[in-house]
Amino acid sequence: MGRPVLEPAEIPVRCDGDRAVEIPIAVDGGTLRMTCVGMGNPHAVLYVDRVADWPIQTFGPKIETHAMFPRRVNVHIVEVRSPDEVLVRTWERGSGLTLACGTGACAVCVAGVLTGRTGRRILVHVPGGDLEAAWPKDAGPVYLTGPIEEVFTGEWPG
Repeated sequence: MGRPVLEPAEIPVRCDGDRAVEIPIAVDGGTLRMTCVGMGNPHAVLYVDRVADWPIQTFGPKIETHAMFPRRVNVHIVEVRSPDEVLVRTWERGSGLTLACGTGACAVCVAGVLTGRTGRRILVHVPGGDLEAAWPKDAGPVYLTGPIEEVFTGEWPG
């Protein structure tokens, strides 16, 4: 899936420092912590105790359009089940709640390594199925494996 981008200006995210790891974001009068990773598109990864209890439909659009993100951002909430297994829900920029996001699973893998929450190879449970993500070494590419399925078809009016 390519090498992760970790420099804030390149992701892009407006923050101080050379990496956006566990940085604060003010939302609705509170402060959340997130880790930002670029995988060809920007991702914000937030860790929660229980994904099922976290109001992603309320906070997802507020984080997506936050002033810290000049090009908006994909938002991933993550529940760590073990160092090699996570549960993820995704609010995709411009689309809303989504069943799966391959670049997001990769960003979650990188964020887990950077924050010390997971190992370099993880099983990622998303509503659309399970994916395996691996970041074998710093500055190297992230690998993603998993099934693909046709969800719908359509015709574009021509």
